[in-house]
Amino acid sequence: MTKTLFHTAQFVTSALLQQEWPNLKSPQGTPLPEIALVGKSNVGKSSLINHLLNHKRVAKTSSIPGKTQRMNFFLIDEKLLLVDLPGYGYAKAPESAVQDWSKALDVYFKTRTSLRLILLLIDARRDPSSDDLTIFHWAKKRNIPLLVILTKTDKLSTEELKRKVSTSNALLGDCIPFNIYDHKESRRKLIDAIQKRIEL
Repeated sequence: MTKTLFHTAQFVTSALLQQEWPNLKSPQGTPLPEIALVGKSNVGKSSLINHLLNHKRVAKTSSIPGKTQRMNFFLIDEKLLLVDLPGYGYAKAPESAVQDWSKALDVYFKTRTSLRLILLLIDARRDPSSDDLTIFHWAKKRNIPLLVILTKTDKLSTEELKRKVSTSNALLGDCIPFNIYDHKESRRKLIDAIQKRIEL
């Protein structure tokens, strides 16, 4: 039986340029697999990371869109890396900084051979943005496993959420609704879905 992931987490580094990215390896000398979290600014990536890792302060949360301006790498169970990527969309940051993020993300997605899974976070109250769809189709074209996570589901009624999950599944495949206030159940379902998509 495969051991459940996400028991321990260690912050590794915050980086943007390719030469700054860590290159951690297993005892066998192979690069550690990576899971990348991506989504629109203020979609709830930091909150999801903290709940996924069962810790309140692993990732810093903020009400200010665009607070994450670098790639944050976390070592999980000494087996894989979780990478929190800068959010896209309406980030309140200088245009030059947004351009730097965009270039870095483009390089990361195109060159990071250790990338094994993309977690695409989408606000359950909103339709997928053009950036969301671009990443979705890019991953599909390159056969990189991708899991869509619907965040902020606590903002919807039960019926609204059912409709949203149905329409999202039709457009993007199986999506995982994540409720920050239903911690144990949402966390368990999310970890199960991740482990089905990544080989360790």
